Amino acid sequence: MVEKEFSEAINQELLLPEFEKHGFSVAIKREDLVFPFASGNKWRKLKYNLKQLNDSTYEGILSFGGAYSNHLAATAAFTAAEQIPSIGIVRGDELAHKPLNPTLAQCQANGMVLVFVSRNEYSLKEEGQTVQNILKSQSLYVLPEGGTNALAVKGCSEILSSADIGYDVVGCAVGTGGTLAGLATTAFPHQQLVGFLCANDVTIPKRIRTFVSRENWTLLQPTVYRRYGQVDESLIAFAKKVLEHTDILLDPIYTAPMLFQLVQMIENNTWKFGTKILLIHTGGTQGIAAFNAQKNNLWPEL
Repeated sequence: MVEKEFSEAINQELLLPEFEKHGFSVAIKREDLVFPFASGNKWRKLKYNLKQLNDSTYEGILSFGGAYSNHLAATAAFTAAEQIPSIGIVRGDELAHKPLNPTLAQCQANGMVLVFVSRNEYSLKEEGQTVQNILKSQSLYVLPEGGTNALAVKGCSEILSSADIGYDVVGCAVGTGGTLAGLATTAFPHQQLVGFLCANDVTIPKRIRTFVSRENWTLLQPTVYRRYGQVDESLIAFAKKVLEHTDILLDPIYTAPMLFQLVQMIENNTWKFGTKILLIHTGGTQGIAAFNAQKNNLWPEL
């Protein structure tokens, strides 16, 4: 099992002038560094699902994602390491006739069979006709989009440790809600969980409540929902500044918008939570290559 290569995440202080000026102490848990195959919360979400798959009679795994999916990239990497067959259902049948972007090319290089479906059929997930036909002919372990299920939440519940008790706020970017749900199950009683929404999905609060009964969390709406590639100059400049000040690479979809919104709220005096904050770096940096291939290398890279 590839788990033996896992390493514990460190908390790195974010020494940005905006925090110091307002008396905030902010650190970021480097979940992006915990595993060589794929970064951030995706390893957490896959950990127990892969264990269950290995203990089952399934022949392989099937999951879902968009053209730049961190989840599909991580799933392909881990299943390749375990020599498990994998199928990725990709949103957008028009992509079947275009060159693969770096994310999908890496998935394919790791042995994942890519199946492109229309956006309408993709919205049906495993009830779609294409997936139904695949499942009739193969015995496959099905993971939802983003990897969020009960076993994924169990994995994400292991992000926090006793070393994190000194923080009064824990924040993370929210795509499907699984990471926030996991954090909420193990947060210390005095801690408030703050989720920075990155997807305009009204089902997220209900999904979180299916996994956790505690109401120790709050979801923050962004000023604008940024789809992949729809980033403005201010966010790019901010990501470059963070990299220069801290040597931390942020991604355009999750971690950069999260930290950017936090800084804006502190500067505007609209942040109503604590001043000792731990943010979770949920990875996502694999998508930068695809972004830069599309946007003339605008986003910073290491």
